Amino acid sequence: MDGQVGRRRSALLAATALAAALALTGCGAGDSGARDNADVAAPAAKGGEVGRDAAAGAPEGAGAGAPDLRVDQRAIIYTGTMRVQVDDVESAAREAAAVATRAGGFVGGDQRHSAEADAVAELELRVPAARFTGVVEEIAKLGRQQNREINTQDVTEETVDLDARIASQRARVDSARRLLARATSITDLVSLENELGRREADLASLEAKKRRLADLTALSTITVSLAGPAAKATEEKAETGFLVGLRGGWKAFVVSMTVLFTVLGALLPWLVAFGVPLVVLLVVLRRRRKSAVPVAPVSAPPPVPAARSAP
Repeated sequence: MDGQVGRRRSALLAATALAAALALTGCGAGDSGARDNADVAAPAAKGGEVGRDAAAGAPEGAGAGAPDLRVDQRAIIYTGTMRVQVDDVESAAREAAAVATRAGGFVGGDQRHSAEADAVAELELRVPAARFTGVVEEIAKLGRQQNREINTQDVTEETVDLDARIASQRARVDSARRLLARATSITDLVSLENELGRREADLASLEAKKRRLADLTALSTITVSLAGPAAKATEEKAETGFLVGLRGGWKAFVVSMTVLFTVLGALLPWLVAFGVPLVVLLVVLRRRRKSAVPVAPVSAPPPVPAARSAP
């Protein structure tokens, strides 16, 4: 009997301990969940406050439609001029054109003056802006670089302004078209057609400017001068002195005489065609005048009075 009572008490104590353990576990889990929820809610609230503060401190116009004006997003026009001395101008010109073509560009202009070692080639290369620096460096390696000038023009604000003006002008064109569709009189129809034409012309002008800017920013321009050895030596050598002045004066004299003889050669046929008949006419007229002048008669000398005799 005592054994059964002891076993019952042991079972009751075990059940009580198990129930207490479960209760403690549930409370701990509830407290942990509450803390987790509080921790999650706090950052969310803080994020909302931060977002509101950022929105309040953001400048006007910095919304979703604001342009990205980071350095890598700016619209910049690159232009460069360079002069390179080469041994073979023709070969160097072909290589420069190949460099531009490999970079994804093309040759916009090509002027060459071939005169043995004094040859000069002027190339205008259009290359993508991203490859501008690489192309300049490759061309500089074709020979000995004499000079280089790189210029940049930031047209980001102008591009943004053009975009805004184009959007506004398109809205005006659409408005004029809607009004034209609802016109009921000839006067309104003519007036709206004229207004629509002006608005469309303004829109076309703005779009042309935008295309021009897009072309200049997408493709950079490099003007390359390739000079032969003689052209380079003539340019670099600056001589002074009496002999240099004498040679310069003689060259100027020869050039002046060449121009003078050229003018005389051009005028000679006209002088022969009109000068010779004019001279003949003047000679004939002079002879006629001489023959027409009357010859005055020779008058007899007056009589000499006789001498009177003395008384």
